[in-house]
Amino acid sequence: MSMTTYHITIGDKIKAYRNENNLSLKEFGKLIGVSAQAVCKWEQNTCYPDMIFLPHLARILNCTTDDFFEIHGGDANE
Repeated sequence: MSMTTYHITIGDKIKAYRNENNLSLKEFGKLIGVSAQAVCKWEQNTCYPDMIFLPHLARILNCTTDDFFEIHGGDANE
C-alpha cells in the first residue's frame, strides 16, 4: 500500500498566509518587529521563528497557531 507523504513546513505556511493577506516581506517584518531578511529566511526554511512569535504571527496572518502545525493529505496517526 502506497502512502503519499506531504511535507509542508512552517515556512511554507507563513509564506502562504502572508501572501493571502497581501503583505510584503518588509510590511510583515515591520508588523512583527523583525527584518524582511528574517522573514525571508523563515519562508526559505533556512531558520525558524522563535516560538514566542507564533501567537503574534497568527494574529497578523488571521490564522491560529495550530494552523502552522496542521497536516493535510495523510493520516497523521499512521
